[in-house]
Order: sequence, then structure tokens, then C-alpha cells
Amino acid sequence: PLSHWISAIILPPLLATKGYRSKSLSGSGAYTALAVGFTLAVSHHGFTAALLMFFLSASRVTKWRQDAKRRLEEDFKEGGQRNSIQVFSNGAAFVCSSIAYLVFCGNHQLPVDFSSSPHASYAILACLSALAGCCGDTWASEVGPVASSGRPVLITTLSSVAKGTNGGISFAGTLASMVGGVLVGLAYFLAWLFTSQHGLWYSLHQWPIVLVGLFAGLLCSIIDSLLGATVQFSGYDKERGCVVSRPDRRVVHISGRDWLDNHAVNFMSSSLTAIILPAILWQVGVFAT
Repeated sequence: PLSHWISAIILPPLLATKGYRSKSLSGSGAYTALAVGFTLAVSHHGFTAALLMFFLSASRVTKWRQDAKRRLEEDFKEGGQRNSIQVFSNGAAFVCSSIAYLVFCGNHQLPVDFSSSPHASYAILACLSALAGCCGDTWASEVGPVASSGRPVLITTLSSVAKGTNGGISFAGTLASMVGGVLVGLAYFLAWLFTSQHGLWYSLHQWPIVLVGLFAGLLCSIIDSLLGATVQFSGYDKERGCVVSRPDRRVVHISGRDWLDNHAVNFMSSSLTAIILPAILWQVGVFAT
């Protein structure tokens, strides 16, 4: 449909420009975000709305209480300033899912229904799960450390650890992951209601997609924490007074092996969420009529 091409041509440049000017994206990050936005916008209006919610809400929480984050984060950058590697590691899973959707059904607005269109439905849920998962994980990492008064606990041992430790979880961070995920699910659902040609009553039956966003945000955050606690290094630098992700003689080890960096962990957690959650929904038959 023509509306997909219009949104793909107009919205991604606006978002990339806004992200660069507000320091949410670096120059390379803005160009990569442009490609990501175009791919999703040309595929499905629901993907476009979900991406908008992810970008706008994640940018807002990243800038929340920056003074506190400056003291906690090893490589703090004002506004976030995500580069191309960060955008790719977060966006690869939902870009691949949206391409799969284009391959299976073109850029038609199809509902999630495993009975009539199983492959397209899986692709939709994979893309939404990756988007909601990344948004939920971003909310958890940006809100949890500065919203919690106490220290987080390591997800693998439940022992108290310093704020900023990879794999550390808190009630505030867990709740934030669900909020970030459900916002993306809600954005997709509302876009579906306004653009669907299947009738309002039929379209309303897609409401469980909102809960898919919630569970995706929670699942991605849990996977990210498990990987962070086991295969990503965390140590406390006594001289700098913060948690760091690289071993050094002056750094006291807290948890994790020095096998993966944060980009690899983000890529794996979003990809696993895009694979696991749709598979569960397929087996349970939530979207089978």
C-alpha cells in the first residue's frame, strides 16, 4: 500500500534527525536508525508505531536522572548517543523479522492468526517481541539503578551487588521492563485498530498483543540479566568508584566471565526473545482461531 511507502520515506529521516539533535544518537547511529526505520515502516504500520514508541520512550528514560547515572556508569554519554553498533545490536532481530514478514506476505496489513497465516504471524510476533524486549530491557537498565533506594541482587545468586553490575536485578527495574514492553505492545495494537481493514470487532480480538509486549519486555530483561551475570564481566574500580566491564589489575571482580561485551549480550537477548516467545505462543494457541 502507498501509505507504507509514505511513512517509510517521511518518518525515519525525522526520527533520525531528532535523535541526532537530541544526542540520543551519534552520527553513525542516526544513519543506521534511518535504515532500520525504513525497513520496519515499509513492512507494517504496527511495526512503525512500535518502533516510534520504543525510540521516544527509550530516549526519554535514558535522559531521566542523568546526574545519578553519570556517577554509576563507566562510559556515560549525555543523552545516550547510541552509535551504529548499539543500534544494530538492538535492531538486528526486529529488522530480520520484518524482512521475513515482507518475504512471506509483502507489506499487507495481516492480523496475527496462526490458523490462516502461520508464517506471517510468527514474523509479526518475532518483530514485536524483539522491539518490546529491547524497549523493556532499556527501561530496566535506565530506570532500575536510579529508581531503587537499595542495592540490586545478582540474578544467579540473589546476593547483593553494586549498582550497575551486569546481571543485577531490582523490583523497580523488573517493573520498568514490563512497562517498557507493554507500551510497545499497546502502540502496535492501536496502530492495528486504526489501520486494519478487517472491521473493528475482529480487530479488537487482537488485544492479547498488548500482553505479548509485556511478557517480551520481562523475558528479554531476564535473558539479558542471566547473560550479564554469567558471560559478561563486572568488576568494581576502586579508583573511579564505579562498576566497569573490563578486567584490570585495580578492578575487583564481581561476577561474570569476560566473554561477551554489552553489544553481544543485547543482540543475543533480543534475538532469543524473538525466537522463544513466538514459539511459546504458537504452541499455546493464543492466536489460533
